[in-house]
Amino acid sequence: MKSFRWTTRDIDNASCLVRYANHSVYAKLELFPPTLSPNPLNIEEPKSLRLFRREWEALTNLTVQSATSAPENSSVVLKFYSVIRAEFTEFADVYMMMQCTPEILSIECNKCLRQCVLNYQNNNWGSQGGGGRLPSCFFWWELYPIPGSSEDMRRVSMISRASTLPQEDTKLKPGYDKKGKRIRNIVIIVVPTVISLFVFVGLIIIFGQRRKFYIKECSDSDEQSMLRFGMRIILSATNDFSPENKLGQGGFGTVYKGILPNGQEIAVKRLVSGSGQGSTEFKNEVSLLTRLEHKNLVKLLGFCNEGDEKILVYELVPNSSLDHFIFDEERRSFLTWEVRCKIIEGIAKGLLYLHEDSQLKIIHRDLKASNILLDADMNPKIADFGTARMFDTDETRAETRRIAGTRGYMAPEYLNHGKISAKSDVFSFGVMLLEMISGERNNSFVGEGLAAFAWKRWVEGKPEMVIDPLLMKTSRNEIIKLIQIGLLCAQENAAKRPTMSSVILWLGSETVTIPLPRAPAFTGNQSQSDNSEMSISNNIFTELSCR
Repeated sequence: MKSFRWTTRDIDNASCLVRYANHSVYAKLELFPPTLSPNPLNIEEPKSLRLFRREWEALTNLTVQSATSAPENSSVVLKFYSVIRAEFTEFADVYMMMQCTPEILSIECNKCLRQCVLNYQNNNWGSQGGGGRLPSCFFWWELYPIPGSSEDMRRVSMISRASTLPQEDTKLKPGYDKKGKRIRNIVIIVVPTVISLFVFVGLIIIFGQRRKFYIKECSDSDEQSMLRFGMRIILSATNDFSPENKLGQGGFGTVYKGILPNGQEIAVKRLVSGSGQGSTEFKNEVSLLTRLEHKNLVKLLGFCNEGDEKILVYELVPNSSLDHFIFDEERRSFLTWEVRCKIIEGIAKGLLYLHEDSQLKIIHRDLKASNILLDADMNPKIADFGTARMFDTDETRAETRRIAGTRGYMAPEYLNHGKISAKSDVFSFGVMLLEMISGERNNSFVGEGLAAFAWKRWVEGKPEMVIDPLLMKTSRNEIIKLIQIGLLCAQENAAKRPTMSSVILWLGSETVTIPLPRAPAFTGNQSQSDNSEMSISNNIFTELSCR
């Protein structure tokens, strides 16, 4: 979400909010991700704050009601919008603004605004103003007029309910009078200092670039911004890590299903306590995923790092991981040819984003079926970035002494010499592609691996021996094309492996010329010429295109 200033013949210096996303946002209520922007100053007197909270909450209810009471056919510009100046007898005046996107329903606007207010209360109560936003709405309040809001402002007098509280809570300390002059004096002193900053960043602060949820933001470096959950929220969401909510377990932790207070389902990965390597992977994954966003990457909602607990919080992907389907005799029947093509292409697009299209250049280093999650529509999402490596934009390869990954999926130059490049992921993709076609695990071929087995059958002219029997009714030519791509990706010579952009081109084309593969890693057979290639033409392969 961005804010701009613009001028027309009728309006001078108006605000324009522009939202963009990689999915349709029209008429869709969205409550994630949240953003909070508190005023850096706090209300100092705790007793006054307890009394003020009741009045403040009454004002938020009034503003929500005002913003959502617009008729459905009202002006699009002013629909679901309200600005109120509340005049108190015991406190300084409060200015509050709320607005929803105009195409959602009134009941959805009500829900969005109340969630926005709740997020602010849970995280920033006690600040002298500020606000927050969700993709479908925002709210803002201050102890001084909000810039640009005076024209549509509604003034209301708030009846104090101070008399309903015990006397000790309503009595103000010396320095306060009935009109709350001490608070007013603070505002008078502070506003001239910060007003220029608020005017300049105004709506950009409201629609800020950093996301927060349920606890304050923390930053381990100037380059990364992290999302932090409190342990109380995690325990509540998972019912104290109930075994009934357990989704699975890996080498570094256990994954639980959870439900946040607003009803969103999440996946909570609780890392093994005291694991040094787990701690490194935890920091690495948080650092990377907070800066990556793609439909074929799992979405990190936040993390928790309290005491010995290291917890990652993801969007819940309901269909578990790819290995639960491709290597299961019964579930594999759900993976029709069309579904397998969709999964293969989605993984390829996710890798292309990591290697070339994101603001960072990322090598995953542990690409395998168990790290590919499937959503409700069987769309793949690459997960587990604990061992991923970030490259500089002009860096193409690196070396490391710490070999991390899974044998059988690691490229030979990486496994034997620690050399990392995008071609390392391409090798892993090739092995996984052959697993998708055969329905067999790479390590089920003792002594040679799946790529070597497929290569021998390819040279013998018997590629159908690699194909999953469930796919025998599918276009043989299309499956052979994918076997060829898998062998190209799994070649021993990294320089001969294709880029992911080439792979995506081949997957989506019926007429492109694809090189013949050379021997894959670990076989020692390299009988093909470097210049050998074959043409997959429209005349040969016409039955089905994997796109």
